[in-house]
Amino acid sequence: MGTEDKYAIIGAGPSGLCGAKNLKEMGIPFDGYEAASDLGGLWNIKNENSTVYESAHLISSKGMTEFEDFPMKDDVADYPHHSELYQYFSDYADHFGLREHYQFNMAVKKIEEVNGKWKLTTEAGISNLYKGIIIANGCLTHPNIPNIPGNFEGELLHSKDYKDPSIFEGKKVLIIGAGNSGCDIVVDAVHRAQKVDMSVRRGYHFVPKYIFGKPADTIGGFIQLPRLLKQRIDKWLLNTFFVVNPQRLGFPEPDHKLYESHPIVNTLVLYHLGHGDLRVKKDVVKFEGKTVHFKDGTQEEYDMVLCATGYQLHYPFIDKNHLNWGEEKAPQLYLNIFTPHHNNIFVLGMVEATGLGWEGRNKQAILVARFISEMEKGSHKAQQFFQKIQSGMPDMRGGFEYMDVERMAYYVHKDTYLKQIKRHLKMLS
Repeated sequence: MGTEDKYAIIGAGPSGLCGAKNLKEMGIPFDGYEAASDLGGLWNIKNENSTVYESAHLISSKGMTEFEDFPMKDDVADYPHHSELYQYFSDYADHFGLREHYQFNMAVKKIEEVNGKWKLTTEAGISNLYKGIIIANGCLTHPNIPNIPGNFEGELLHSKDYKDPSIFEGKKVLIIGAGNSGCDIVVDAVHRAQKVDMSVRRGYHFVPKYIFGKPADTIGGFIQLPRLLKQRIDKWLLNTFFVVNPQRLGFPEPDHKLYESHPIVNTLVLYHLGHGDLRVKKDVVKFEGKTVHFKDGTQEEYDMVLCATGYQLHYPFIDKNHLNWGEEKAPQLYLNIFTPHHNNIFVLGMVEATGLGWEGRNKQAILVARFISEMEKGSHKAQQFFQKIQSGMPDMRGGFEYMDVERMAYYVHKDTYLKQIKRHLKMLS
């Protein structure tokens, strides 16, 4: 079969793999492209673009993250190590026969529209024309580098480059950023560094991994509370019973309510703060030699500065206009999947939500596969569906006022989002 009758999937991480599985189950021919030498996306630490480090684990529990039709093995930890997750995706691909559809070491350089189809060109210079494209190359690969005045004369790196805590041995270290990766890396650093400080711009809400002896994300959910009431009750419970007050240990007061930004699922950083193993510092103003100047007027000398400042959405191989992406922080996609400009290009995995897990991404893939199947039949359902895509964005936030930062630009409320996916699946059934 020629490629003009196929779809192309870019990426062999969790979203790409479930996209491939669902196309295969619907009998839709496709080719997969993966830049690395093996599958697993960021969870394969051997992949060149992997952003995990030796100590990395899931911050959500396995039961709330796994695919429903492919549960993790009983002997896998509640919060699996990255090596367990690589094995999980490897087993998933073998179980559903997905490897044979992928070309590895095949990075995509450019995608161009040609008479309603898509010309895909690889870095190796190979070009093929496809009926449609599914982009699933992940959201956590392109580092967000802060623009800090001055020059730092010590070691300056991003968390993307971090793999092993031996780099901290005997050094004075500053970690910029207190997201989940930043907190993980700080906890690694305190065991090896001479001194560790953490620079933060804002306060955060901390959530423990275990509550009442069970993974925290498995507690509750049986009673649906109004949004404001849930925020107040959960915040009171966390502060009263489960988490030491971060402000008492040096963190600023959060400038947002609980669930309006991604919570920090790491209380070890609070433990080490309480034991004097590290300090919280204000935002960085400038570098001067090995001296770092902070917003409160203080300054400190460091041997190493590591920026745990997150990642940017990165689809360098396609014109942003095709993804309905203007000056916004993220592409304006219907259900974070569909562009109103084309009925044959889709994005999988450009979604974040507390508790959504990989099954939430799989639901995206099911919807895409069903839409393609109906288009292939020339059904009226597919036409109506695409008209719906062009009519405007549905509610995906459930009333939550998420922070106006890049990471939250494609954040959704899990229950609201899954209801929308279910509703749209019915439109195609």
